[in-house]
Amino acid sequence: MAIVIIAPTRDTRIWAQGLLALDPTLEIYEHPHVPEDVKDRITCAITWLHPEGSLSVFPNLNIICSMGAGVDHMLADAQLPKGVPITRIVDPALAWSMSNFVIAALFNHHRNWEHFRKQQAGKRWAQADLCEVPLRVGVLGLGVLGKDLAQKVSALGFYTAGFSQTPKEVAGIESFVGASQLDAFLQAVNVLVCLLPLTPATENYLNAQLFERCSPGTYLINVARGKHLVEEDLIPAIHSGQLSGAVLDVFREEPLPVHHPFWEHPNIVITPHHASLTNPDAAIPQLLENYRRSIQGEQLLNTVDRKKGY
Repeated sequence: MAIVIIAPTRDTRIWAQGLLALDPTLEIYEHPHVPEDVKDRITCAITWLHPEGSLSVFPNLNIICSMGAGVDHMLADAQLPKGVPITRIVDPALAWSMSNFVIAALFNHHRNWEHFRKQQAGKRWAQADLCEVPLRVGVLGLGVLGKDLAQKVSALGFYTAGFSQTPKEVAGIESFVGASQLDAFLQAVNVLVCLLPLTPATENYLNAQLFERCSPGTYLINVARGKHLVEEDLIPAIHSGQLSGAVLDVFREEPLPVHHPFWEHPNIVITPHHASLTNPDAAIPQLLENYRRSIQGEQLLNTVDRKKGY
């Protein structure tokens, strides 16, 4: 039995060394350096943004592990081996970082810091220009990250609502469930935070039709996936007043092309997919534990429902 790590955008040596530090007996290969005579022995694949079809060459896989919280990159592979359990990373530090990032964005909007940055650039002192925007925060998606954020925003004293496809009870927030309650949710809030999983049902979810159903002047924060947003619909929604602006941490193409219109728009804040990053020190013990459980035939941690997409 052996492990393969397939992560073209990451330094796989860090992950291999971390696993070996915990268990020096492991047999680990880093893609694409896997000898032909070894492929039959690979039973565990640890992946992030793996090339399509790269998992199908291992006939005896019994577990596929995401190196992060998301699995949409896996499920997009039409050649993904069927029937093999998929796991993801659940780390309290991911939720902590994500909530901190979004709360920073909320307060920047709440206290209008972008306005003061412009004043500073013009060396203009004008206290009377302070506009403290009352926030009514709506969280799209009440998974681990969304629930953590909603609880913390509510604790700060802001009205907080959550939207999910299945009922979720979170202390201190108003919960809206399913398509029939989406309009009520959108009208109840003036800040929309997207923390949805990326699935066929949620791809292109943030679009012109949704923006038209929002309260005028809604502020958008997307920290989920770039494919949630129909990018060409954003700027017209801002210009029409349906949206007042946006903070975007994720994009369809990353890095964001230098000529993309988002770069220079005064009401759009761009960050480089930095809201919450997987910490290998926290993830590696989970990966090793699931590998051990797969060998022993025990129940795996943090498994993914392929039909739901998370």
